[in-house]
Amino acid sequence: MKSLKFLTTVLAISLTVGATAQAQLKIPAASPAQLTKQSFALGDITLEYSRPAMKGRTIFGDLVPYDKVWRTGANATSKITFSSDVKLEGKDVKAGTYGLFTIPGKTTWQVMLSKDLNLGANVGDYKQENEVLRVSVKPTTLANKVENFTLNIADILSSSAVLEIIWDKTRVPVAITADVDQIIVKNIETSLASDKPAYFEAASYYYDTNRDLKQALTWVTKATEQNPKAFWVMLLKARIQLKLNEKANAIASAEKTVALASEAKNADYVKMANDLIASAKK
Repeated sequence: MKSLKFLTTVLAISLTVGATAQAQLKIPAASPAQLTKQSFALGDITLEYSRPAMKGRTIFGDLVPYDKVWRTGANATSKITFSSDVKLEGKDVKAGTYGLFTIPGKTTWQVMLSKDLNLGANVGDYKQENEVLRVSVKPTTLANKVENFTLNIADILSSSAVLEIIWDKTRVPVAITADVDQIIVKNIETSLASDKPAYFEAASYYYDTNRDLKQALTWVTKATEQNPKAFWVMLLKARIQLKLNEKANAIASAEKTVALASEAKNADYVKMANDLIASAKK
């Protein structure tokens, strides 16, 4: 009797362990989830989506039909979040999270942002009235195939970037812009009136946006006085001077950059400064 009870107990434990092991079994996802957060302008852009693979299949016009709503990825609805207001292809988009849907075409794609975040594969229930934006864009052809479906933020500048929809040999670029200039200029004014003015950042913005370069030179000179060993600040001064066509001064500032960067053992800045010197001497 005791032996029977013992065997029963062992069997129960074995079944429990087996069930637990089975429940914990993990295998690679067919379409792995991806979370990407990219700083842009004065905020961030976040992409949440899944990445199906080609696996030798024909993608557009077959697996993904032309001229039909596509969830633009796999599994759950692909989502894009803007932490601040932007424009897509010149159209206003308020800060928030949106479902990303598309209608692929041979020569033109429709790209839509929707308030519906939960459709997943049920794109037959897609409602155009839930759209907050729809734009038409032209796809381009890549030289090489991309195995996994990809959403990417590329060509990132101070107020512009590109949302890329990529799979197989197709790339669909969607222009993103942000009206941040007036905000930044006002922030610069506030900073320069404070007891800790951000001279380097102010000069950098004016340089990058081709504003008043003489004013930028005044600010960057003050920044070098604040931090005499900052080789990155000295290089900015050299760049501004070169843009003003003050070649002799640009060379002198670049030579100081080389000395400071060499002391700090920063080979990248040594190279950039030497490249600037070579350019100024042409």
